[in-house]
Amino acid sequence: MKSALALSKYPISLPLAADDIVELHAARLLLLLLHCGTKNRIDGLTKLAKLDFFVRYPSFFHRIAKQLGRSLSAHNEQVESMMVRHHYGPWDKRYYQVLAFLESRGLLAVEKHGNAFHFVLTALGDIKANVLSDQAPFELIVLQMKAVKKLLGRKIGTQLKNLVYTVFDTEIKQRKFGEFIQ
Repeated sequence: MKSALALSKYPISLPLAADDIVELHAARLLLLLLHCGTKNRIDGLTKLAKLDFFVRYPSFFHRIAKQLGRSLSAHNEQVESMMVRHHYGPWDKRYYQVLAFLESRGLLAVEKHGNAFHFVLTALGDIKANVLSDQAPFELIVLQMKAVKKLLGRKIGTQLKNLVYTVFDTEIKQRKFGEFIQ
């Protein structure tokens, strides 16, 4: 994964996937903290990853909603970017890199509480996330985040992980570690 600045030095003829640009993942996580967090904070890496999973995989989110007895309006089936099967369910191997990227730029503070990490938008991170929220390219993902928070925002990471493993046995639980989720 490369920064957009580093990519400016690459020849224009080389193929480039948006999924390889660190700033796009960083923008999504800023928006996730703003729209799925409580007071711009998400407690625990597992919770952050599972909320991110339901934002990135709308069809899985709608199945969870149905499982919980909630119906949702029409939705976007497009997968935003791939995740893999990990010890605790859906995971993006780039989280550590992207979280460090955000922290190094003063947009995110990481606080340790016992064995858990709390991820908090800084004042600058809050400003940037609000600016992104008002941009047309992020409109659909912000709507998805608001729906995810409304349905799942009060659950802790372990509850979300258990829900994923219970409902998505074939699609996730039975996959080998490191295998892509589709």
